[in-house]
Amino acid sequence: MRSGQDIRLGADIGGTFTDIVLDLHGTVYSAKVLTNYTAPEQAILDGIAIVTQDAGISPSQIDLVIHGTTLATNALIQRQGARTALITTEGFRDVIEMRTENRFEQYDLNLVLPKPLIPREDRFPVKGRINAQGKELQPLDEAALAELAERIAEQDFGAVAIGFIHSYANGAHEQRARKILQRKLDLPISISSEVSPQMREFERFNTVCANAYVRPQMASYLSRLQDRLKEMGAVCPVFMIHSGGGLITVETAVEFPVRLVESGPAGGAIFAADIARRFSLDRVVSYDMGGTTAKICLIQDYQPQTARTFEVARTYRFCKGSGMPISIPVIEMIEIGAGGGSIAWVDDMGRIQTGPESAGSEPGPACYQRGGTKPAITDADLVLGKIDADNFAGGKIKLSGDSARKAISANVGDRLGLEPMAAAFGICEVVDENMANAARVHAVENGRNISDNTMIAFGGAAPLHAARLCEKLSIDRCLIPNGAGVGSAIGFLKAPFGYEAVGSQVMALSRFDASALNAMLDGLKDSAESFVRAGGSGQINREIVAFMRYAGQGWEIPVPLPDRQFKTDDSDMIEAAFRERYAQFFGRAVDGPEIEFVTFSVKAQDSRPESTKESLTEDGRPVAASASREIFDPDIGASTESAIFERDSLTAGDRIAGPAVIVESETSTVVTSLFDAVIQADGTILLVRKGGAA
Repeated sequence: MRSGQDIRLGADIGGTFTDIVLDLHGTVYSAKVLTNYTAPEQAILDGIAIVTQDAGISPSQIDLVIHGTTLATNALIQRQGARTALITTEGFRDVIEMRTENRFEQYDLNLVLPKPLIPREDRFPVKGRINAQGKELQPLDEAALAELAERIAEQDFGAVAIGFIHSYANGAHEQRARKILQRKLDLPISISSEVSPQMREFERFNTVCANAYVRPQMASYLSRLQDRLKEMGAVCPVFMIHSGGGLITVETAVEFPVRLVESGPAGGAIFAADIARRFSLDRVVSYDMGGTTAKICLIQDYQPQTARTFEVARTYRFCKGSGMPISIPVIEMIEIGAGGGSIAWVDDMGRIQTGPESAGSEPGPACYQRGGTKPAITDADLVLGKIDADNFAGGKIKLSGDSARKAISANVGDRLGLEPMAAAFGICEVVDENMANAARVHAVENGRNISDNTMIAFGGAAPLHAARLCEKLSIDRCLIPNGAGVGSAIGFLKAPFGYEAVGSQVMALSRFDASALNAMLDGLKDSAESFVRAGGSGQINREIVAFMRYAGQGWEIPVPLPDRQFKTDDSDMIEAAFRERYAQFFGRAVDGPEIEFVTFSVKAQDSRPESTKESLTEDGRPVAASASREIFDPDIGASTESAIFERDSLTAGDRIAGPAVIVESETSTVVTSLFDAVIQADGTILLVRKGGAA
């Protein structure tokens, strides 16, 4: 980080709340503001006004703003981007509609594929062909492109995407096509060889389409944000956190907005990884539950797991393949529609369901008294006593228990013959069970036993549900860090300036060409480091990964490689590394088949200062509460008098016996009867199972 950036601000726009965190020389001030859908930047400005007033500074004193947003994601989900033209290779016009031809729901006889982002009439084929080795088979039809530019100019297109077959191996045709179009078009043009230079045309074409689709909207928003920040006196630089967990400039974000699709959740994973490093926890599952969604991420050896592709807007819940694939580096997590604003309903079989529809911030859960009539998870938490109606969001939002009970009765209780309390418990149990099932599946898919992990819970709603989720997952310890309610925004301030460059080049290990590999990696290193240098000035660290497979397999596994120039005799070392990784994933390596490289990744990021180390302790002195209230206890199936503690009043070494609730301005931590809470030296809350393993 550049010197002089001592006053930094993180801003996270979520589906329900916008979280603002100000770090003033190590002292943190935070605020939660309802997200403004019509003018998202307004919530950021309102939050900045709150935290700067609390800190006693002016916006002009802020040295750096780091921002993450769900706007790109929402535009894709809600199909509210620009009208986009796709120019592609002749014969490949329908790739984004044919998809991979896999049935993601085997037994649904009426299976409906998601509609492509760009309709067929807006997809234009042109002649020209590059083969898989990057050689030109047919020249690009430049005359046809010039005519096509005139047709596009005559219509109301807002952006153009170019995706040619095998452009990951040679992007010359795409680059030439862009130049021809730019002569007659004043539109943003995205090319797949820059946005996602990876093999598999469906994923690559879809990614460049998504990038072009949201580009005008994101450019407009980021321009407005910067202008309005300057108007209020904040003339500092603004950086964006991308889906891989690093920081990039606003200029890069405008050119590649698809990189921002998972920016908010990435900040949460960075936050959890920092906590894991601080307490020397090498196996962690992070649990981030906000107002709209809940996310689970596995963190091993203080690093979140990463992937090269993920899906947006799945049409079938939890069903891989039913969404829009985005082929970019991303922190890997599983996300479900289970946030505080997720709406509860009863299906035709009489089962309680939750989400994925969310009440968001407008109108919000019924208890917000902003016009919402459908019950949300927050309504259920309020009825169960987990939330103090007069102290929600630090007292800024007054909640109505009567409105919550009426909504739950009308939409759930009356249909099932349940009292409001029983219906509210049913809603929360469904939410917690869905999250537990998703966490188990995610862990198994990654060869992990979920119960071996320590949970780190954050987000406005996660501490309310964390202890119950730990009960279901047989997890014995859970940490609730300081600032948990705005954890993702704090994570922004921990993120390095970083970028991951990827490229595909299929190469058989038996024909290993060290010079070709070095040339490709050198290009990726230069690309990744150029983005980092735009924002950071410290030492740059690199990670090299080859994605490899046995010839004929449909997918690859990541194999870390040393960061150095390779020699011809390194093939034996690479083969041994591949076989070891393959055995980790599938139990044993296979003898005989050819091994091949498919894709390479270079991740570059600047060095971060080490976190102060802390030790976890489960010992503590019992403390008594001065207040209590009735809270539903799932262990006994009834409400019971539970102790209430203000988090600010607790000191290191205090031990609180469950059932209890520890309240703070942005969230509350529910300590169920099966857990105790121990306050750590840095103020972190440790939930530890009574009689559980150390």
